[in-house]
Amino acid sequence: MGCGRVGSSLATELEAAGHSVAVIDKSREAFRRLGPDFKGRTVSGIGFDRDTLLEAGVETADAFAAVSDGDNSNILAARVARENFGVSNVVARIYDPGRAEIYQRLGIPTVATVIWATDQILRRIIPEGSRSEWRDATGTVQLVEVHPHASWFGQPVSEIEKLTNSRIAFVTRLGEGLLPDDHIVLQEGDLIHVVVLKSDVAKVEKAYATALLEKP
Repeated sequence: MGCGRVGSSLATELEAAGHSVAVIDKSREAFRRLGPDFKGRTVSGIGFDRDTLLEAGVETADAFAAVSDGDNSNILAARVARENFGVSNVVARIYDPGRAEIYQRLGIPTVATVIWATDQILRRIIPEGSRSEWRDATGTVQLVEVHPHASWFGQPVSEIEKLTNSRIAFVTRLGEGLLPDDHIVLQEGDLIHVVVLKSDVAKVEKAYATALLEKP
C-alpha cells in the first residue's frame, strides 16, 4: 500500500526477484512511478478498505507492506491485512518514533524511518564514537559501530568480546563484512559492529576506547 518512492521501489524490486506484486494507492497518477515495464496489479483505492484489499488479492498474499505517507493509514492497513485476512508477514512504515514503539509492542512490525535516517546522518557528520546503525522499533536493542583503541589491533575478536563483555555482530575489513570466529584477529582499519542494549551503549563504547593494558 502506497506507491510513492519507497512503495514503487519495493514493487519493482520484488517483481524483479520473481514475485507477484499488487500495488494499492489512492491516486492513479502514482502508478506512473512503476514504469512501463511493471507487470503487476495496480489498484486505486484506500489501502485499509476491505473491497480494495480484496481486489488487490490480499486473500492469497504472503506479505503486506504499508508504506503510504500516513502513519494511521499504514498501521490500520497492516492490522486489517493481518487480523482480518491472515497475512502472516506485515510491516508498516511509521514516521512518529513514539507511535512506532507502541505498535511494535502491540505486535505490529514497524520501520521507524525518522529514527533510522537520523542515526545514519549523525554517523556521517559525527563519525567519532559509536553510532547506531540499526535499532528495533522500541530502541532497546541496537547495532552500533564502535571505534576501538589502537591497542586492540592484533587481538583475536573472540578475546575482545570477552574483555569488553560485548557481542560483535560482524567486522568490516576493506569494505567486506566478516563474521567473527576464533580465527579472526582485529587489524588496523577494521570497523567493529556490536549488538548491544541501549542501556549499555556508553559502557561498551568506553570499554573499546580504553587501552588494552588498562582494564576495560
